[in-house]
Amino acid sequence: MSQPTVEELLALVVALRSELAELRAENEKLRGRVGELEAQLKANSRNSSKPPSADGLAKPAPKSLRGKSGRKPGGQPGHPGRTLTQVPDPDEVIVHEPGRCGGCGADARAERRTVTGRRQVLELPPGQVRVTEHQIVTRRCGCGQVSTGTAPDRVAAPVQYRPRVTAPVVYLYVGQFLSTKRTAQALRDLFALPVSEGTDAGITARAGTDLGAFMAAVQAAISAADVAHFDETGLRVEGKLHWLHSASTDRFSALHVHRRRGREAMLDGAVLGGFTGIAVHDAWAPYDTFTAARHVLCNAHLLRELQAVTDQMTDPAAWCWANQVTDSLLLLKAHVATTTTTATGAGTDPALLAEHSRRIRHAATIAAADHTAPGRLGAKHRALARRIRDRHDAYLAFATTAGVPFDNNAAEREIRMVKIRQKVSGCLRTLTGAHHFAAIRSYTATTQKHGINLDDAVTRLATGPPWLPQST
Repeated sequence: MSQPTVEELLALVVALRSELAELRAENEKLRGRVGELEAQLKANSRNSSKPPSADGLAKPAPKSLRGKSGRKPGGQPGHPGRTLTQVPDPDEVIVHEPGRCGGCGADARAERRTVTGRRQVLELPPGQVRVTEHQIVTRRCGCGQVSTGTAPDRVAAPVQYRPRVTAPVVYLYVGQFLSTKRTAQALRDLFALPVSEGTDAGITARAGTDLGAFMAAVQAAISAADVAHFDETGLRVEGKLHWLHSASTDRFSALHVHRRRGREAMLDGAVLGGFTGIAVHDAWAPYDTFTAARHVLCNAHLLRELQAVTDQMTDPAAWCWANQVTDSLLLLKAHVATTTTTATGAGTDPALLAEHSRRIRHAATIAAADHTAPGRLGAKHRALARRIRDRHDAYLAFATTAGVPFDNNAAEREIRMVKIRQKVSGCLRTLTGAHHFAAIRSYTATTQKHGINLDDAVTRLATGPPWLPQST
């Protein structure tokens, strides 16, 4: 066997170098893919937007991103307690007197009577339906004229429900998130009321249709607010993915359903299009297309993203920057919570704000330039760092501007109840029904924010007209 020539050896070296480069590139790609898959396995409700219910039986040990408050569990000193109190005018009084004297045995009922104790028992009356019959009478006068009585307004059918019956349907369906089937079953079991699923659907449809003026008033009120919260979440309607959008303040809530998630749906909500105040939301890009508003980003979302960096990366050099940003944010949050808000700002100590602002910018700048993490996971972390660096003021607005919250939890609370409805009852069957449900939920959430009892609010909706903000 002849020895290879120098030219053949050089050609072999070139081929091996090329193959080695290809293997290294493939290995780098596989490392990145492994990192992505490991990140998916480590994703939970603490470091992502996954709900706690998605953690399953393998959910991590509870660990709040807020840290310890230093307070003991339970009611705090000065917190007003709640207990059962006696009413001054009970519906029924039962007197318990001694029959005979415990000493001499004489009839004790002839002696002076003194009430030495009062004990009240609360009980619900047996559920029953009260039926009122309206008889239409016709009389013939001696002159030959025939006259017929007139039924009251809204009494037109041979058998129909009054508002005190229709109000519980709306209350159970929208207020307590029961399905139409379970709502009808509850009314049958509790009150022996013959209500069908179709009747439930018709009642809620009429209630949602009557809320046009209410929704317009609430959307106008939120549009004129100084600070408003915005969020969106997926909702199954007609077996397809739709989106539930929310706009809210501490006094008003407006929900609407749309087939899209972005700008088109936000314009359909009739709030962001004319909003000029401070808009608090997550980092979903379509919000930023509404340039008339000042945009503030949610730090609760940011803390989960930073926690994900810590959980997904094994090298401390790759995640220490995330810990630095987290520590500074939480320290500033605690400081703002203990300072007095001024008319011009959040009352934050300027030196403290400058120091932690510098630390956050420094950590984000270094992380944005770090290319040691492979694949799309590393690119995702660098994108997060660039966002923190470039939108630094939007994240720290809670420490610089009076009235700006640390997070967007207010908006998440608005849509959380609707997610519970989807979990209990599955998808909404029709888009029209989804619109009605969102309108009624907006109504009940807003009336509760105004201190109106939910049963009173839905009864007024059933009797018509519904409560309107300007009526207060």
